[in-house]
Amino acid sequence: MAEDFFDEYNENSTFNYTDTDGDLGTVCEGNETMDFEAVFIPVLYYLALVVGLLGNGLLLWVLVKRRRDWSVTDTFILHLGVADTLLLVTLPFWAAQSAQEKGWSFGTPLCKIIGAIFTINFYCGIFLLACISLDRYLSIVHAAQMFSRRKAWLVHSSCLSVWLLSLLLSIPDWVFLQAVEDDRRGNRIECIRDYHHFSQSTTEWRLGSRLLYHIVGFLLPSAVLIFCYASILLQLQRGSQGLQKQRAVRVILALVVVFFLCWTPYNITLMMDTLQSNISLSTLTCSSRTSLEKAVTVTSTLGYIHCSLNPVLYAFVGIKFRRQLLGILRSLGCRLKSSVTFQSTAARRNSLWSESGDTSNSIAI
Repeated sequence: MAEDFFDEYNENSTFNYTDTDGDLGTVCEGNETMDFEAVFIPVLYYLALVVGLLGNGLLLWVLVKRRRDWSVTDTFILHLGVADTLLLVTLPFWAAQSAQEKGWSFGTPLCKIIGAIFTINFYCGIFLLACISLDRYLSIVHAAQMFSRRKAWLVHSSCLSVWLLSLLLSIPDWVFLQAVEDDRRGNRIECIRDYHHFSQSTTEWRLGSRLLYHIVGFLLPSAVLIFCYASILLQLQRGSQGLQKQRAVRVILALVVVFFLCWTPYNITLMMDTLQSNISLSTLTCSSRTSLEKAVTVTSTLGYIHCSLNPVLYAFVGIKFRRQLLGILRSLGCRLKSSVTFQSTAARRNSLWSESGDTSNSIAI
């Protein structure tokens, strides 16, 4: 990962006290930023953790209970749920780092492990979203099934490739992440990428890391999502009008809008920070640095929330998931009243993705 969330707000705080070559720059007090992080981060991180674990746990439970009826999309969503869950599990460590006066108290080995787990699952989630959109694009627009039950090996190979690529992108964390003491922040120990440990100049490492994140972690997946879902919407507009099509359009628009609402602010803020970090530190005021650090903290937290929203977007909006969930609860003896209309088997086939071939059989949507 380039400049990921936990790495970014900590490393920015350190970086803002010195220039890129390690020479002492304008000294600013970091107490205001530290106090803001100590309150803001733990509250939102634990909120995202609870909501995300409940949502993803429920999604994974339904998928496992109905594993005999899985479609291609369900396989991708299963991996997406696992990736989001593992990423969310790392949040208490970053929350503890912000809340504790001494900062990171878990040591360098755990810093590397937790950081790498975060990176792997961050990239894995983004890539799986792209795989799902590509699968739906091929199925709906071209009536072609690159992934199908008859080619189960291709689906599993694609998921394995996503995990391996994400593991490869985590190598910088295994190399650079260190528990570093910062005397300018009250001798706090922070889990950050310590580029100075390998080089006196960090400019190239930092810039290359951020470019990698922007291109691989945001711009390319965004291009795939926009192209695929725009093509799907155009295809649906050419078809017959109906309730099912309206539902499909709503879900597609929700997927794209929420993705960009969660990730665009962070990327814009990170780009601004990159531009500002290349300006001579003597020309920057402490208030502007503090404001930017707070903005990075807030917008990065918004990115975490996306992991909690994925179950809602990919499952809870869909009728079939609610039907499956209610069916499981009833089989366990729960008496529930539902506003969901149970249709015949023939009607079920004309579901949310009725024009999408094998994708229409997805449990999750």
